[in-house]
This record gives sequence, structure tokens and C-alpha cells, in this order.
Amino acid sequence: MKQYIPSPVDTSDIELPSQLMPLIEDMARNVHEVWAKNRMAEGWTYGPVRDDAAKHHPCLVDYDSLPDSEKEYDRATSQETLKCIIKLGFNITK
Repeated sequence: MKQYIPSPVDTSDIELPSQLMPLIEDMARNVHEVWAKNRMAEGWTYGPVRDDAAKHHPCLVDYDSLPDSEKEYDRATSQETLKCIIKLGFNITK
């Protein structure tokens, strides 16, 4: 099998307009909600420590209860998605 080498769209030259900053937090919250819903559909439940065999995960809580490190992960995913949309030539309007 050929070695997989990730090659995401280079968005290093994209600066998000300030009016999109509130959208990042809304998207991050939704990213978490989608992830949690999918995990729960697979039989995962909350547990204070991640246990793959028992399907327990400490992040199966509402977004506001997540540790800052997890929120930052979701924000980074959201921010990179917005940058990719702009890099690909789309406009984001409200």
C-alpha cells in the first residue's frame, strides 16, 4: 500500500474577516455536537476517563463544559474550514 501523505488546501495566506469571528464559535459548538451525536449513536457514553473498550469518553458533555483545549481543537477545525471555503473562491455572507 502506498504511504498516505495528507495534503490539505494551503490556507496560510487567508486572513478571516473580523465579521466571521462569531461564526467560528458557533461552528465549533456545532462540530462538537455532531461529533457527540455520532459517538452516542455508536454506543459511547460519558466517562471521566477515555476507555475505548467500554466506549466511555470524557468529552461527551455539552460544549460549555469542555476543557479549553478541546474547545480550541473545535475552533481550529472551524476556522480552517472557513479559510478553505474562502480559498476555494466562495463568499460567505449573512
